Amino acid sequence: MTYHVNGDLVPASEATVSVRDRGFMYGDGAFETLRVYGGAPFEWDAHRDRLQRTAETLGFADAVPDDLRERVDETLAANDLAEAYLKVSVTRGVQPGKLTPDADVDPTVVVYVSPLGRGGVDGEPVWDGPATVQTVRTRRPPDESFPADAKTHNYLPGILARLELRRAATAEFAADEAVMRTTDGYLAEGATSNLFFVDGGVLKTPTADLPILPGITRSVVLDLAEDEGFSVRTSRYTLDDLRDADEVFLTNSTWEIRPVTGVDGIDVGVGPMTKLLARLYDERVEREHYGGGSGEDEARDE
Repeated sequence: MTYHVNGDLVPASEATVSVRDRGFMYGDGAFETLRVYGGAPFEWDAHRDRLQRTAETLGFADAVPDDLRERVDETLAANDLAEAYLKVSVTRGVQPGKLTPDADVDPTVVVYVSPLGRGGVDGEPVWDGPATVQTVRTRRPPDESFPADAKTHNYLPGILARLELRRAATAEFAADEAVMRTTDGYLAEGATSNLFFVDGGVLKTPTADLPILPGITRSVVLDLAEDEGFSVRTSRYTLDDLRDADEVFLTNSTWEIRPVTGVDGIDVGVGPMTKLLARLYDERVEREHYGGGSGEDEARDE
C-alpha cells in the first residue's frame, strides 16, 4: 500500500509521523473516515465540511489543505483502488512538547486507504451479520468539556466503551457495539456509530442537541426516510425506549446501515423499515457512483 503524507505519496513501510506530532501526543488532530465507491468518496463535500469545522474548533482552520481531494484521488490511483475505506487526518503538526499550542501551525496531513468490496445494489456489507449491542457505564462527555461535533483524534470515550464490551464478553456471547448514554442518562450513540430505532412505525434517533457526533450516514438516512414519507422524530430517549423498540439499527460510513438483533440480551427483529432504508441507501449509492438504479427509482425521478 501507498499513503499520502504531507504532500507526498509514500510506501506504507515509510509512512510515519513524528513522535512530537501533537496528534500523537495530545490527540490534537481532526479526521474523517469515508467509503469510496466506484473511485469516488461518498458524500465528500459533507465530510470535507465537517473536517473543516473540527479544525476550526481546534484552532487551526487554515491547516486543512485546499488540494485535499486531489491528494485523495492520487492515493486511490497509486493503489489502484476504486472500492476502499478512506481516512484523512490533519493534526496541528510537530511542536514543542507543551500543552499550550504555538500560534504557528505546520500541519501533518495524512491520507490512508485500504481495500473494501463494492457497495450499492450489487455489493455486500462489510459486516458479517446483524449486530448485537450492549449498554455500557462509560458516558458521553458533555459538550462543555468535550465538543461532541468535533471529530478529533481523541477517541477515549469510545475506546473505554469497547473495553467494557471486551471485559463483559464470554465464550458464548460478545456484543458488537457499545451503546453510550449522556451523563444524565439519555441515549447518545455507539462507540463508532449512530443509533436508530423504530417504535410504532416512527423512526427515532437521539437529537443532535445532545452530545453526539451527528454522522454523515445518519444525515443521509434521515433524508431518505423523510423523502419516503416516514414519520421521523429526533428527541431525548431512555434505555427503556431502546429495549422496547420494534426495530434497531446502527449507522456509520463503513457499516452503512447495520441491523441490530439484540439489545442487552433482548431479541429484536430486523423489520421492514430497516430493510427498506438499507435498500434505499444501496440504490442511492448505485445511482450516484455506479450510474445505475432500479426502475422504481427511475420512475420516481421523472
